[in-house]
Amino acid sequence: MLIGESFQGEGVDAAHVNTVLGPRTGPVGTAWATALATPSQGHAPFVVCLRPGTAVKPFTLFVTKSAPQSETHQRLTWGAAQAGVAAGVADAVAEGVLAPEQCDDDVVIAAVWVNPAAGDADAVFHANRAATLEALRDSVHRLPTADQVAQARLGVSNGFYPGPGVS
Repeated sequence: MLIGESFQGEGVDAAHVNTVLGPRTGPVGTAWATALATPSQGHAPFVVCLRPGTAVKPFTLFVTKSAPQSETHQRLTWGAAQAGVAAGVADAVAEGVLAPEQCDDDVVIAAVWVNPAAGDADAVFHANRAATLEALRDSVHRLPTADQVAQARLGVSNGFYPGPGVS
């Protein structure tokens, strides 16, 4: 099982994507099928498609981290963000990050954050494409390293918290 994470983009149109990659016949495949078969209120996982009728491979399950709230948020989640994830997975295959045999043997779970305040479909698409590719690339290369984590602990922050002692 390979786990990846990436944050790409700016402001409300940025993307935060977590990926889990692994064999269909293992725990990732079980989690993939279980999530698809058990939607909950506001969170209905679905198969990512490059276009209607053309699923990306490895088969990828889109799981929302934020229940779609408005018509715009729904359109961006199921449209631009989903298309960006599909393109990012396809990019990972095209660039050799994922081997061709992984297309039939593995599955991907993509947990995706789309900010309810997002509004630029192209920015959401591009941010999700880049975040998905980076998350898959980092998972395959087992990043971050222990040394990178040790260094990063000295400057902990995120988009919702600037870090200790920073206003």
